[in-house]
Amino acid sequence: MGDPKEITTLQATTTLISTIIGVGVLPLPLFAVRSGDTGAPFVTLLGIGFAAIGLFILAYLGIRHPDKTIIMYSEDIVGKWLGRFCSLFIISFFLVLTGLAAREFGAVVVTAVLRETPLEVTVIVMLSLACISCRNNINVFAYIHNFYFPIILAPALIVVALSLKNANILYLRPLVGNNFKEMMSGMLTISALLQGSFIITMIIPAMKNPQKALKASFWGIFISGGLYLLIVIATVSVFGPEEIKHLFWPTLELARTTSVPGNILQRLDVIFLAVWVTAVFTTLFSSYFFTIHSIKELFRLKDHKALSYFIMPIVFVLAMLPQNILHMYEVIQMIGRAGLVITIMYPLLLLAIDLLKGWRQKKRVE
Repeated sequence: MGDPKEITTLQATTTLISTIIGVGVLPLPLFAVRSGDTGAPFVTLLGIGFAAIGLFILAYLGIRHPDKTIIMYSEDIVGKWLGRFCSLFIISFFLVLTGLAAREFGAVVVTAVLRETPLEVTVIVMLSLACISCRNNINVFAYIHNFYFPIILAPALIVVALSLKNANILYLRPLVGNNFKEMMSGMLTISALLQGSFIITMIIPAMKNPQKALKASFWGIFISGGLYLLIVIATVSVFGPEEIKHLFWPTLELARTTSVPGNILQRLDVIFLAVWVTAVFTTLFSSYFFTIHSIKELFRLKDHKALSYFIMPIVFVLAMLPQNILHMYEVIQMIGRAGLVITIMYPLLLLAIDLLKGWRQKKRVE
């Protein structure tokens, strides 16, 4: 990569956190409750654990190839043409993921806030912000995430903490759901919400100390996953699993029913939505940035700036494909689960082949 290695371990951690915490925060408790009922927190924990495995695999691969992203070192591991073919799937997946994130943002905004605003306008505005921001290099990318990190995390934790005063612990019993098959399906759905952690493959080559990628990955998944788990626990304990099944965005409803002691603020949903918009931007920013940088590396281009404008119409068309909110979430869950093959199973295969090659080379030397 042409950029100097300036990203610190802290910046890598905050980039991971602000990327993972995004648009999926609002429907998260609904996905967990549908598959686990009162065992929703346990399902969430399983999903976080599964996503963490994928992240650690990516971090370890990055440590073994500290100067290359997955687009580049996959060619070294499985061969030039097979590596490029697989990279096309990765790029296509994140292109679709970017479009769905933009569509979900637009759906929430026009439903909950700007009801007279056309959906297309909200989607174009968010995509334009991401498009313009992506013209910077990887170091500026990390600085932007580092700046927004406390703005995203602190208010979310405050909302969760204040909501617990209305909690009923009985809503969380039994701790484990009854339908194992549904729980495994829910685990995959929750893991899919954390697929933004794939950005670590692009961060490691720009880190000052790539050997600390595992440390950054641990704290990134621990903090963001911990927030996801707290949100599910708070939402289920306040509303109960049966009530949540009738809510599109339980986390937003949680913010609406939460107030600051002393009635300084009777509803926190406005503040929470402002924070959520920022979280959506950072997530969309990461997936958009990863897509154009991957295209640049795949085709050996000198610069990625022109690509940021080139793919915007494609992302917009993809965002407009779902017919309505119900169809949108069906597509999101389907694409997300299928994407786990790309974000977890494919890196696992690369690591196995890479370790095998390393073992063979070691045996030859001996």
